[in-house]
Amino acid sequence: MNALVQTDGRRAAPALASAQQLIAEKAQYLTFMLGGEVFAIGILAIKEIIEYRGLTEVPMMPDCIRGVINLRGAVVPVMDLSARFGKHASEIGKRTCIVIVEVDTGEERQDIGVIVDAVNAVLEIAASEIEPPPAFGARIRTDFIQGMGKVDGKFVILLNVNHVLSVDEVGVLAEMGASVQASQAAAASA
Repeated sequence: MNALVQTDGRRAAPALASAQQLIAEKAQYLTFMLGGEVFAIGILAIKEIIEYRGLTEVPMMPDCIRGVINLRGAVVPVMDLSARFGKHASEIGKRTCIVIVEVDTGEERQDIGVIVDAVNAVLEIAASEIEPPPAFGARIRTDFIQGMGKVDGKFVILLNVNHVLSVDEVGVLAEMGASVQASQAAAASA
Protein backbone atom coordinates (compact mmCIF):
# COMPACT_ATOMS: atom_id res chain seq x y z
CA MET A 1 0.00 0.00 0.00
CA ASN A 2 2.81 2.40 0.79
CA ALA A 3 4.67 1.58 -2.43
CA LEU A 4 7.67 3.66 -3.37
CA VAL A 5 7.81 5.38 -6.72
CA GLN A 6 10.98 4.46 -8.56
CA THR A 7 12.50 6.59 -11.32
CA ASP A 8 15.84 6.11 -13.01
CA GLY A 9 16.75 3.40 -10.53
CA ARG A 10 16.51 5.77 -7.56
CA ARG A 11 13.95 5.45 -4.78
CA ALA A 12 11.62 8.39 -4.33
CA ALA A 13 9.48 9.39 -1.37
CA PRO A 14 6.32 7.32 -0.83
CA ALA A 15 3.73 8.24 -3.46
CA LEU A 16 0.88 7.94 -1.01
CA ALA A 17 2.43 10.35 1.50
CA SER A 18 1.35 13.42 -0.46
CA ALA A 19 -2.12 11.96 -1.10
CA GLN A 20 -2.55 11.13 2.58
CA GLN A 21 -1.40 14.63 3.50
CA LEU A 22 -4.04 16.13 1.19
CA ILE A 23 -6.70 13.91 2.76
CA ALA A 24 -5.58 14.94 6.26
CA GLU A 25 -5.67 18.60 5.29
CA LYS A 26 -9.29 18.51 4.08
CA ALA A 27 -12.24 16.57 5.41
CA GLN A 28 -15.83 16.36 4.26
CA TYR A 29 -18.74 17.23 6.53
CA LEU A 30 -22.50 16.93 6.15
CA THR A 31 -24.03 20.25 7.17
CA PHE A 32 -27.56 20.56 8.48
CA MET A 33 -29.88 23.03 10.17
CA LEU A 34 -31.09 22.69 13.72
CA GLY A 35 -32.99 25.49 15.42
CA GLY A 36 -31.72 28.08 12.94
CA GLU A 37 -28.05 27.14 13.43
CA VAL A 38 -25.71 25.27 11.09
CA PHE A 39 -24.07 22.12 12.42
CA ALA A 40 -21.91 19.49 10.73
CA ILE A 41 -20.91 15.87 11.22
CA GLY A 42 -17.93 14.20 9.55
CA ILE A 43 -19.16 12.40 6.44
CA LEU A 44 -17.35 9.18 7.40
CA ALA A 45 -19.78 8.71 10.32
CA ILE A 46 -22.88 9.17 8.11
CA LYS A 47 -24.50 6.01 6.76
CA GLU A 48 -27.57 7.50 5.09
CA ILE A 49 -30.25 10.17 5.18
CA ILE A 50 -33.91 9.17 5.21
CA GLU A 51 -37.14 11.10 5.24
CA TYR A 52 -38.83 11.55 8.58
CA ARG A 53 -41.62 9.07 9.13
CA GLY A 54 -43.48 7.76 12.11
CA LEU A 55 -41.44 6.55 15.02
CA THR A 56 -42.36 3.91 17.54
CA GLU A 57 -42.19 5.50 20.98
CA VAL A 58 -40.45 3.56 23.73
CA PRO A 59 -41.63 4.14 27.32
CA MET A 60 -39.31 5.54 29.99
CA MET A 61 -36.71 6.90 27.58
CA PRO A 62 -35.10 10.31 28.11
CA ASP A 63 -36.73 13.21 26.27
CA CYS A 64 -33.96 13.29 23.69
CA ILE A 65 -34.83 9.77 22.46
CA ARG A 66 -37.95 10.19 20.35
CA GLY A 67 -38.36 6.49 19.58
CA VAL A 68 -37.08 3.79 17.26
CA ILE A 69 -37.41 3.01 13.57
CA ASN A 70 -37.17 -0.22 11.61
CA LEU A 71 -34.27 0.21 9.18
CA ARG A 72 -34.15 -2.86 6.94
CA GLY A 73 -34.96 -5.14 9.86
CA ALA A 74 -32.73 -3.44 12.43
CA VAL A 75 -34.09 -1.45 15.37
CA VAL A 76 -32.46 2.00 15.30
CA PRO A 77 -32.98 4.50 18.13
CA VAL A 78 -33.75 8.05 16.99
CA MET A 79 -32.41 11.02 18.95
CA ASP A 80 -33.75 14.56 18.83
CA LEU A 81 -30.57 16.67 18.78
CA SER A 82 -32.44 19.79 19.82
CA ALA A 83 -33.66 18.06 23.00
CA ARG A 84 -30.18 16.55 23.52
CA PHE A 85 -28.79 20.09 23.54
CA GLY A 86 -31.26 21.04 26.28
CA LYS A 87 -33.62 22.96 24.01
CA HIS A 88 -37.24 22.28 23.09
CA ALA A 89 -38.09 19.22 21.00
CA SER A 90 -37.74 19.62 17.24
CA GLU A 91 -40.85 20.55 15.33
CA ILE A 92 -41.45 18.25 12.39
CA GLY A 93 -41.63 20.08 9.05
CA LYS A 94 -41.46 19.30 5.33
CA ARG A 95 -37.64 19.21 5.27
CA THR A 96 -37.21 17.32 8.56
CA CYS A 97 -35.20 14.16 8.07
CA ILE A 98 -33.34 11.50 9.97
CA VAL A 99 -29.60 11.19 9.51
CA ILE A 100 -28.34 7.68 10.29
CA VAL A 101 -24.99 7.97 12.05
CA GLU A 102 -22.63 5.15 12.97
CA VAL A 103 -21.24 5.61 16.49
CA ASP A 104 -18.31 3.79 18.08
CA THR A 105 -19.49 2.38 21.43
CA GLY A 106 -16.10 0.93 22.33
CA GLU A 107 -16.68 -2.73 21.64
CA GLU A 108 -18.92 -2.35 18.60
CA ARG A 109 -20.46 0.19 16.28
CA GLN A 110 -24.10 1.19 16.56
CA ASP A 111 -26.42 3.05 14.22
CA ILE A 112 -28.36 5.96 15.70
CA GLY A 113 -30.85 8.15 13.89
CA VAL A 114 -30.65 11.91 14.43
CA ILE A 115 -33.58 14.24 13.74
CA VAL A 116 -32.50 17.43 11.95
CA ASP A 117 -34.57 20.33 10.60
CA ALA A 118 -33.01 20.16 7.13
CA VAL A 119 -29.89 18.78 5.46
CA ASN A 120 -27.85 21.43 3.64
CA ALA A 121 -24.82 20.07 1.78
CA VAL A 122 -21.57 18.18 1.99
CA LEU A 123 -18.67 20.61 2.41
CA GLU A 124 -14.91 20.18 2.37
CA ILE A 125 -13.32 22.05 5.24
CA ALA A 126 -9.55 22.37 5.40
CA ALA A 127 -7.90 21.55 8.73
CA SER A 128 -6.46 25.08 8.72
CA GLU A 129 -10.04 26.42 8.71
CA ILE A 130 -11.05 24.58 11.89
CA GLU A 131 -10.72 26.31 15.23
CA PRO A 132 -10.82 24.52 18.60
CA PRO A 133 -14.13 24.50 20.48
CA PRO A 134 -14.82 27.65 22.50
CA ALA A 135 -14.09 27.39 26.22
CA PHE A 136 -17.35 29.16 27.06
CA GLY A 137 -20.31 30.89 25.46
CA ALA A 138 -21.45 27.96 23.33
CA ARG A 139 -25.14 27.13 23.46
CA ILE A 140 -24.32 23.44 23.81
CA ARG A 141 -21.88 21.51 25.98
CA THR A 142 -18.32 22.09 24.84
CA ASP A 143 -17.52 18.35 24.87
CA PHE A 144 -20.15 17.97 22.13
CA ILE A 145 -18.11 20.26 19.85
CA GLN A 146 -15.20 18.86 17.85
CA GLY A 147 -14.34 22.28 16.43
CA MET A 148 -15.60 25.38 14.70
CA GLY A 149 -15.25 25.26 10.91
CA LYS A 150 -14.94 28.52 8.97
CA VAL A 151 -17.03 28.44 5.80
CA ASP A 152 -17.59 31.59 3.72
CA GLY A 153 -16.79 33.85 6.67
CA LYS A 154 -19.22 32.09 9.03
CA PHE A 155 -18.74 29.38 11.62
CA VAL A 156 -20.18 25.88 11.37
CA ILE A 157 -20.30 23.86 14.59
CA LEU A 158 -18.56 20.53 13.99
CA LEU A 159 -20.09 17.94 16.31
CA ASN A 160 -18.20 15.18 18.10
CA VAL A 161 -20.67 12.35 17.40
CA ASN A 162 -19.16 9.94 19.90
CA HIS A 163 -19.92 12.42 22.71
CA VAL A 164 -23.24 13.79 21.45
CA LEU A 165 -24.64 10.36 20.67
CA SER A 166 -23.00 8.53 23.58
CA VAL A 167 -25.18 5.48 24.19
CA ASP A 168 -23.80 5.08 27.73
CA GLU A 169 -24.66 8.65 28.70
CA VAL A 170 -28.15 8.40 27.19
CA GLY A 171 -28.63 5.13 29.13
CA VAL A 172 -27.71 6.90 32.36
CA LEU A 173 -30.21 9.65 31.48
CA ALA A 174 -32.90 7.00 30.98
CA GLU A 175 -32.13 5.44 34.36
CA MET A 176 -32.23 8.85 36.05
CA GLY A 177 -35.55 9.63 34.38
CA ALA A 178 -37.00 6.31 35.54
CA SER A 179 -35.86 6.86 39.14
CA VAL A 180 -37.29 10.43 39.15
CA GLN A 181 -40.63 9.10 37.83
CA ALA A 182 -40.64 6.37 40.49
CA SER A 183 -39.90 8.81 43.30
CA GLN A 184 -42.59 11.22 42.01
CA ALA A 185 -45.11 8.36 41.89
CA ALA A 186 -44.13 7.30 45.43
CA ALA A 187 -44.49 10.89 46.68
CA ALA A 188 -47.89 11.26 44.98
CA SER A 189 -49.22 8.07 46.58
CA ALA A 190 -48.01 9.02 50.07
